[in-house]
Amino acid sequence: MAKYTGPDCRLCRREGCKLYLKGDKCNSDKCPLLKKYAPPGDHGKGRKKNSGYSVQLREKQKTKRFYGVTEKQFKMYYDKASEMRGVTGENMLVLIERRLDNVVYRMGLGASRAMARQIVNHGHITVNGKSVNIPSYIVKTGDIIAVKENKKDAELWNTVKETKNLSIVKWLSFDNTTLTGTVVALPERADIDLDIKEHLIVELYSK
Repeated sequence: MAKYTGPDCRLCRREGCKLYLKGDKCNSDKCPLLKKYAPPGDHGKGRKKNSGYSVQLREKQKTKRFYGVTEKQFKMYYDKASEMRGVTGENMLVLIERRLDNVVYRMGLGASRAMARQIVNHGHITVNGKSVNIPSYIVKTGDIIAVKENKKDAELWNTVKETKNLSIVKWLSFDNTTLTGTVVALPERADIDLDIKEHLIVELYSK
């Protein structure tokens, strides 16, 4: 699937919920979803009866867009999750949650997952002291994620350094003075605060 290059807010309108693709703008009065709730397009305002397939498809698309992954990547996570012990849908979400770009976002180093992905792509991040510029890198318990030493004085991190009591997920620890975080445990389904009905995605792929 080709990379989407259109307006991010259009995707939120299409899914009918905030995907938090634009950082602080999503929590402000400037969020277009507050003014244009209907899906984009000439037929967006029309009333449609959603089929079972449509509901499942929309849930899959919404989840993909939450995390900013491609169709190929998303299917790969589902296939891996289906081979693991436990509940397939929960395993899939946990795998995606462990992506390096998502971890960087969860630590507060990026205002959005797209920004966090760019930070990783541009070589600002190390894992266990080694430079990693692959956003899809899957972290493990005990991994130490940090901003490169020669990048720590960049203006990009000023707000993060000044923020006290930075709220992050419980499976990560983060020191905003050194810009260093640790994966203290693997995430569980209860740790994922996104409105996702993963069983619908499993039903879609199971057909």
